[in-house]
Amino acid sequence: MKKHRNDPLSWESDVLQSSPSSTFILHQPLGGRQIFTANPQNVEHILKTQFPIYQKGSYFTSVLRDLLGHGIFNVDGQEWKFQRQVASHAFNTKSLRKFVEQVVDFEVTDRLIPILSNAAKKGIVLDLQDILKRFAFDNICKIAFGYDPGCLTPSLPEAPFATAFEEAVEISTERFRNFLSIVWKVQRFFNIGSERKLKKAVSQVKEFAQTLVKQKKKELDNLRGNSLPESNLDLLSRFLISGHGDEQFVNDIVISFILAGRDTTSAALTWFFLLLTKNPNVEDEILKEIKMKKIGDSTELENSVFDEVRHMVYTHASLCESMRFYPPVPVDTKEAMSDDMLPDGTEVKKGMSVTYHLYAMGRSEKLWGKDWPEFKPERWLERVATVAEEEGEWRFVARDPYSYPVFQAGPRICLGKEMAFLQMKRVVAGVLSQFRVVPAVEDGFAPVLFPSLTARMRGGFPVRFVERDGTM
Repeated sequence: MKKHRNDPLSWESDVLQSSPSSTFILHQPLGGRQIFTANPQNVEHILKTQFPIYQKGSYFTSVLRDLLGHGIFNVDGQEWKFQRQVASHAFNTKSLRKFVEQVVDFEVTDRLIPILSNAAKKGIVLDLQDILKRFAFDNICKIAFGYDPGCLTPSLPEAPFATAFEEAVEISTERFRNFLSIVWKVQRFFNIGSERKLKKAVSQVKEFAQTLVKQKKKELDNLRGNSLPESNLDLLSRFLISGHGDEQFVNDIVISFILAGRDTTSAALTWFFLLLTKNPNVEDEILKEIKMKKIGDSTELENSVFDEVRHMVYTHASLCESMRFYPPVPVDTKEAMSDDMLPDGTEVKKGMSVTYHLYAMGRSEKLWGKDWPEFKPERWLERVATVAEEEGEWRFVARDPYSYPVFQAGPRICLGKEMAFLQMKRVVAGVLSQFRVVPAVEDGFAPVLFPSLTARMRGGFPVRFVERDGTM
């Protein structure tokens, strides 16, 4: 295992592919054991059938406690249920429409496109991963907290919070890589090494969250006696008026949703644009769809951007196919609260870590067939004939969520799934309708997936933007 430390995902994936049950047990130092599985029956068992048994657990939550505190992605039980219930009201159709038509569309047309256009005219190389993180950060802050950080402005300003957040996530991830947790705990106790850096970074992150919460509280106090319409309540306002007055608790919620809204969608889009550069036939099909929908066409703004984006079927399938290869969260680990038996016969002891491996599942011949290495959006589509003997329109065919648990499944299925797709499709339409994305790398460039909390591309993704001839 040690020699595969720099690329554990590929090593684990190879082992799972060679296992008849798509499951193996990793024996760790001092007698520890961890189960890895890419078996859909096991995934369903973990995420749905025996959901109460498989929780975040003490190990996972202790590793991320300094950064995520008691936010929704780091708690179980009643704490999780309460946060999910409050947050669910922010993902209704009205909120999604507002998100796309007021927040995302502005960020694309007034910020993203001008920056890319300037880079195209001047031949500037941009780190697309960084640009997409800035875009996603602005979006999540606006829709969730009613705050515009302005990270995606022409000067691409330094963002101390974003730098601190990145460092905090990276160091927190390193904790998982220490087979002996005592190593980081000792460093934390004495405030030395990477733990000293983590403490400083987390302090900056929490200061940012605290500022947002205080500003929102002040806004709500000024409106006392004048209740806001349901449609105008952002996520942070909902938590503050829910009766939970613990400021630290609300700070933790802010940090969790920034992680979800900023890092996952930007990671998914980064890998998507990389795969498009290698599959021009897919890009051509997406361009046809964009042209047909006229998304991003300034002469068509009277049409509902929300409705048009929702019906970008081929683009939707392409994003799903991209996330099959590069899921934003490549692995997810639960802790068994009691002894159990997985459907494939694997024995689970109380306290064991059980990891379902999304990265391996997306590369499984058993699940996707012999053509699994092909980037093939059509595997998610079927033709619907409307007139006899004529080729009909594409219809999206969803996969079993336990064979493709990119957005989790069961009770913890991602609340922001539709919001993420709407945002990504609007970005794809805005960018591809005006530019070709050309990697600014040497021949033989092999991107490396950095196994952090999300699937980042190590070193970023340097690209050039080339304006397309004519308008779409």
